[in-house]
Amino acid sequence: MGSVRTFVIACCMACCGFVSPLLAAEEGGAPGEGTIFTLWPLVDYRESPHEQYRNLSLLGPLLKFERHGDDSTLAARPLLYRTEDRREQTAQTSYLYPLASTDSSPRATTFQVMQLLQKNVYRKGEEGEEHNSQFFPFYLQGRSNKYGPYTSVFPLYGDIYERLWRDEIHFVLFPLYSRTVNRGTTSRNYLYPFFNTIEGDKESGFQFWPLYGQAAKDGVYRKRFLLWPFFLSESRDLNTNNPKERRYIFPFYSSLDSPQRTSRYYLWPFFGHTVDRGNGEAREEPAVSSFAFLDVYEEQSKGKLEEWDYFWPFWYTVRSPERTEDSWLPFYARTVKKETEKTWYMWPLYRTERLDSPLFRQDRDRLLYWLYSDNRESWPVDGMSRRKMAFWPLFVYTRDPRGVMGFSFPAPVEPILDKEGIEKNWAPFWRIYQQRWNEQGDSAASLLWNLYWHEARGKDLAYELFPLLAYRKESQFTDFRFLKGLIGYRNQAGTKRLTLFWLPFGIDWGEVTAAQSPATLPAGAGSTP
Repeated sequence: MGSVRTFVIACCMACCGFVSPLLAAEEGGAPGEGTIFTLWPLVDYRESPHEQYRNLSLLGPLLKFERHGDDSTLAARPLLYRTEDRREQTAQTSYLYPLASTDSSPRATTFQVMQLLQKNVYRKGEEGEEHNSQFFPFYLQGRSNKYGPYTSVFPLYGDIYERLWRDEIHFVLFPLYSRTVNRGTTSRNYLYPFFNTIEGDKESGFQFWPLYGQAAKDGVYRKRFLLWPFFLSESRDLNTNNPKERRYIFPFYSSLDSPQRTSRYYLWPFFGHTVDRGNGEAREEPAVSSFAFLDVYEEQSKGKLEEWDYFWPFWYTVRSPERTEDSWLPFYARTVKKETEKTWYMWPLYRTERLDSPLFRQDRDRLLYWLYSDNRESWPVDGMSRRKMAFWPLFVYTRDPRGVMGFSFPAPVEPILDKEGIEKNWAPFWRIYQQRWNEQGDSAASLLWNLYWHEARGKDLAYELFPLLAYRKESQFTDFRFLKGLIGYRNQAGTKRLTLFWLPFGIDWGEVTAAQSPATLPAGAGSTP
């Protein structure tokens, strides 16, 4: 309290997205340490030796150089943003987010461009390094512990092991020829997806898509289609206690029969009825192949589930011991599960969501998806809570678990894309006004990238409206500047000084008492605010 330190720590405002450590600064520490120098919009420099903090911002939000203890940040927005932790030996860099990024740690280094071009290096101590790279889908290179190194140059030639949900993938001049192996099942495609053969242990099949196809594995499954997707039949999970029989005559009729589930559809998607008597027992999945059949998602529930579909997925009802669902979209929809509840009114106009558990609670209201959102979260055991409210494209309001509140204007992207990369790389460009404060009255604000800024903590206050006024008041210290020093007044522990025309000397008067020794005054009191 009562030192330049409290103001310096808070002033990450200029181009770092205005994160104000002032509201989280600890009590104590040597008074009077720190430097603030501004020449808007060219330079904004803030330093606090006690907190091992230094920040230099140039050209508003464009350039930023920051160091805080072992952490450092370098930004040349929006081209580059790099953070580094010297203690943990980690670094993350984004290039024109979200275009490309690198991530480095003692165990691995990764580089990616739009998740399509990737290069990874994994360090395994005495075993050396492992490399893999890809330019998906055209080039993939890596090494499998089981099969060894592999390379793929799509569509010319490729061998791929233990990737893309298959044990093996081989192709030559795709789609002319390809072969996949997964859990003992080999699938060959000729002029994919038209001609296909399947073989394995007691398993065989073929297809001439979309005219006819069949496949079977003794005691596990049987599949057949004619004029896909109009006529299909399959028997699955024959080696479990819940075998399934499916029939499709699309769109007139479909059925599913098993000990745990019965389903009928007529003139899909209009009329359907499903009864699920599942007991949630685990079951063995059959081998996955490239055979072209319609897969239906099935929910395993404990106890009886009954669903009536009238115009799926818009009009339907579901009843079970653990789930109640009514959907009459766009008018009304409600889903209630054990700890969650979601309700739509006049979709997509208004939606409410609630999660209530012993450890975590969440309430969220949304209007027209992202136009307005109010998300409230709490942890009852810890007694902590946080909140985020956004009104696109005007503002975002936040309150973190420490009770620190924040407001930023405008907010054209954050209500829709709540991403850390947006916060670091792009948001500082459009944030005209930002403020953070707490219930104790501490606050920090910035307008137009520090054209005007203010910070307050307890009785300490500092603000500046460049270049007209600059004011700072702390314990035993008051400083005022008009036009960056055309007229200046300072009261330093009883010693007063008036300066004119930016001169380094002026008219002094007053006395310094023994209890107010200059040795206790701010070390940066003589610097330009």
